[in-house]
Amino acid sequence: MGDFPDAHPGAAVPPSGSVLRRSESDRVLTGVAGGLGERLGLDPVVVRLAFIVLALAGGAGVVAYLLLALLAAPPAPAAASARPARTGAQRLAAVALVVGGLLLLLREAGLWLGDGVVWPASLAVLGSAVLWTRGDVADRERWARLLARVPLRADRALAGVGGARAGVGSLLIVAGLAAFFDSNRPLRLISNAPLAAAATAVGLAVVLGPWAWRLLRQLAEERRERIRQEERAELAAHLHDSVLQTLALIQRADDPRVMRSLARVQERSLRDWLHGRGRAPGAHADRLSEAVDRAAAEVERMHGVRVELVVVGDARLDEGLRALVDAVREAMVNAAKHSGAPGVSVYVEVEAEEVSAYVRDQGAGFDPGAVPGDRRGIVDSIEGRMRRNGGVAVVVSRPGLGTEVRLRIPRGGR
Repeated sequence: MGDFPDAHPGAAVPPSGSVLRRSESDRVLTGVAGGLGERLGLDPVVVRLAFIVLALAGGAGVVAYLLLALLAAPPAPAAASARPARTGAQRLAAVALVVGGLLLLLREAGLWLGDGVVWPASLAVLGSAVLWTRGDVADRERWARLLARVPLRADRALAGVGGARAGVGSLLIVAGLAAFFDSNRPLRLISNAPLAAAATAVGLAVVLGPWAWRLLRQLAEERRERIRQEERAELAAHLHDSVLQTLALIQRADDPRVMRSLARVQERSLRDWLHGRGRAPGAHADRLSEAVDRAAAEVERMHGVRVELVVVGDARLDEGLRALVDAVREAMVNAAKHSGAPGVSVYVEVEAEEVSAYVRDQGAGFDPGAVPGDRRGIVDSIEGRMRRNGGVAVVVSRPGLGTEVRLRIPRGGR
């Protein structure tokens, strides 16, 4: 028994064995194109289009088709053909390269109807292959019904917005290639070639334009969603660092005057943050050392612990370093609240390429893997904040051995 599945559930797997069999379920004439497509993992329509192109090169495609029809084995009696759902871009490019190489070889051999016939027809067939392989399931089903119902009315088979778009685009492509045919006449070459190129370009825009527009809209929506997620994470981290921490202090305070003082401080801080006048203690500072010193002083004042701060070097604050200050402050608050140690040691070092910070305590310690999922202080306010700004945070702790929070962020922001 293997550890890995033999194939992806949604992938088309070519039939096993080396014998080429005609297809029973996907056949137009003899089933050779369908069988070859199943064998190579290609859409049979792409194989048929390749035969059509080669047929224009002195009938080489017809000869190859007849030879394969004679050599191919009949369909397997009990095996159902597994038609590939979609031809990938790499396989389509490989088929185009093989067919193009054969065309050049046949051209050099003299089996040629002329450049004015083969190359425009090859472009038309290539455009048809792209239309078929890039269309969704509904479009391909409509086109398949169209081919099956010829010479019935084609507009019914192309009913719907997607089919109409593909039909109009295909007509414009055909019109452009027809003008290209006509432009091979020497007297009309210069005057008709721009018109042919313009019609072909408009056809491609009609066919591929909506797909490109949907892709751009999806990318823009993903970017907006990512920005919204980052904003929500920043809001959650700030509320945890400020409001929730203050509420926890008020809950443990016995003196009503201390409770009122904490509430007023938090009210001013939250009001400033909402009006864009500051983000956290130290936000008004413009140097890293000053911001860290203010954060340490506030932790000492609000939590009654001793903070030993050492800062080596200095730098002007940017978004990344402000995030580092916020993470250092949250690590100091966690140590003051949960470690039971009388003091916290903070070391910050500014280097040429990055800034590092270490927050240590000799308190009770804890098991990082046993932190409940609803406790988001480390995940959001430290690790998440550093990650969103291009830095890293590592929490090292063991029960009874204290805790160390290691922070590192590159200079110059994200």
